[in-house]
Amino acid sequence: MTDSPFSHIAVLGAGAWGTALALAALRAGRKTTLWVREPDALASIHARRENRFLPGVTMPAELIATGDLAEAAKADALLLVVPAQALHGFADRLKPHLRDGHPLVICAKGIEQGSGKLVTEVLEQAAPQAAAAILSGPSFARDVARGLPTAVTIAAKGHLAAMLQASLGSATFRPYASDDLTGVALGGAAKNVYAIACGVVEGMGLGENARAALLARSFAELARLGESLGAKRETLMGLSGLGDLVLTATSKSSRNFSFGAELGAGKTVADLSAPGQPLAEGASTAPALVARAKMAGVEMPIAEAMADLLSGALPPGEAVLRLMGRKLKAE
Repeated sequence: MTDSPFSHIAVLGAGAWGTALALAALRAGRKTTLWVREPDALASIHARRENRFLPGVTMPAELIATGDLAEAAKADALLLVVPAQALHGFADRLKPHLRDGHPLVICAKGIEQGSGKLVTEVLEQAAPQAAAAILSGPSFARDVARGLPTAVTIAAKGHLAAMLQASLGSATFRPYASDDLTGVALGGAAKNVYAIACGVVEGMGLGENARAALLARSFAELARLGESLGAKRETLMGLSGLGDLVLTATSKSSRNFSFGAELGAGKTVADLSAPGQPLAEGASTAPALVARAKMAGVEMPIAEAMADLLSGALPPGEAVLRLMGRKLKAE
C-alpha cells in the first residue's frame, strides 16, 4: 500500500465545520462531495452557492452538494461531521453503504453520554468493518473556510493516516499524521469542557491570573486521564491536545468559551441551550468526561465542578470556591 491520496472525499454533514472541511478537501485537489441533511441548506447551496451555516463564504461550483447519503458514501474516504452524541446513530444509518475497510474519519469532538466512550470507541462498536480515523486540532471553521493557515492532527492505524494527510494537505491546511487515536479523541473532547470553565472565569471577571491557572491545571487533568487510557504524552502536548485547548479556552470565537462566559455573567444553561443557540459540545461532554475518569480511577476536580455547574447543582461562584478551597499540594 502506498501513501498516495484518495481521489474522492465525501464530507457527511454540512454545518459550518463540515462545509469548511469540504472546502479544504477541494483546495487539496480532491473531488469533493458534501452531504447535506437539511433540504433548505441544500437548496441554498444549489441556488446561491452559499450555506446558511457559514454565511458569506462562497461554495465553488466544483463542490458537489447532495442530499443522497448512499451516493455520497461511494467516495473513497468519508469525513463524518456529526455531533458526538449523534455519532452512533449516524454510523448505524451509514452502515449499509460501507465497504469493508472503508475509511471513516471522525471530525466530531466529545464523549458519548451514558457509555463514557470516546468517539473512536463509538465508531469501532457501531461500524467495525470500517477503517477508523479521527481529525482534530485547533481549527475554527470560518478560518479554514477562508483558507487561512491551519494545522490539525489526523490519527489512524497503518498507512491510513498518511493517505489522509496526503488527501487533505494543502498550502493552507497542514495535517500531521499520528497513530494515537485515543489521545486525539480525548484531547478534542476534554478541551471543550475546560474551555467552558475558562469562559466562566472570564464572565465572572476573575482576571487573567485565574484563567491562566485554570488552563494549566486543566491540562494537568487531561494529561492524567490520557496517561491512564494509554494516550501518548506527545499527542496531548501537540495540536489536538494543548494546541486545541489553548485556542478554545482563550478565544471569544469559541462556542464553548462564549457559553462559559455567559454562564459566568449570570445566564442559565436553559437560556443558552434554547433552540437556535450555537452548539457547545462541552456541555454534554462534561458529565461523560467525569464518568469516564471515574471508571479509570482518575481524579478530575475541574471537570467535576463543571459537570455540577452545568447540571444546576452548583452556582458558578461556588464552583470557583470549591476549586480554590481544595487542600494545598505539590504541583
